[in-house]
Amino acid sequence: MQISVDMNLCESHGQCVFAAPEVFSFDDEDYLVHDATPDDALREKVEKAAAACPVRAITVSPLPATAS
Repeated sequence: MQISVDMNLCESHGQCVFAAPEVFSFDDEDYLVHDATPDDALREKVEKAAAACPVRAITVSPLPATAS
């Protein structure tokens, strides 16, 4: 899975950090940081985090296929 966060929308409410602390956190200046490609085992938590975001700044999508 791939996660993108629209930092123009993010208001650092922190609901994603509570829902999926393995993926989302705040840096020392209270800016949201995240793992853009977490393990699929965390999908349920990530989807809950995206749903909990009050400004809908988080998008979860499948990883793009790689050319071989």
